[in-house]
Amino acid sequence: MAFLRGRVEDGGVEPMPQVGTTPLSPPEPKPAPKSLSAFIDQGSEFEGKLTFKDTVRIDGSFRGEITSQNTLIVGETGEIMATVRSRNVVISGTVTGDVFASERLVLHKTARVEGDVEAGTLAIEEGAILNGRVAMGGSRPSGGLSALAGGRASEG
Repeated sequence: MAFLRGRVEDGGVEPMPQVGTTPLSPPEPKPAPKSLSAFIDQGSEFEGKLTFKDTVRIDGSFRGEITSQNTLIVGETGEIMATVRSRNVVISGTVTGDVFASERLVLHKTARVEGDVEAGTLAIEEGAILNGRVAMGGSRPSGGLSALAGGRASEG
């Protein structure tokens, strides 16, 4: 017969051990959520070169150059004036400068990008603003199709 003892952090209840038995072992720790390696908060201003390996979120102002091996997140209040090179880039704020996302670029509805973008994949929510050239999936092989007047295509 088990009795209930106080609340557990996740909102459930933990059973009390039965009389004459060994106490319950502590629950296995939950895996840590994917966390940020750096955070530039709203009201902060930085200038220079930012290089990182993990995920960085910028809600403040940054001017210069950003290079990442993982993910850059630009929050709604983030203002970036830089060339950005990262595996994944998620923008909800303002970026002025070219953005190179080797895997994925996401522009949320509050995003404003003034510059050319190059990405493996591109997702743009309705309301996002992108003023610049877009290149996706690397360079095109020569000899592809080219458009002609009249709407017909021919081998080039």
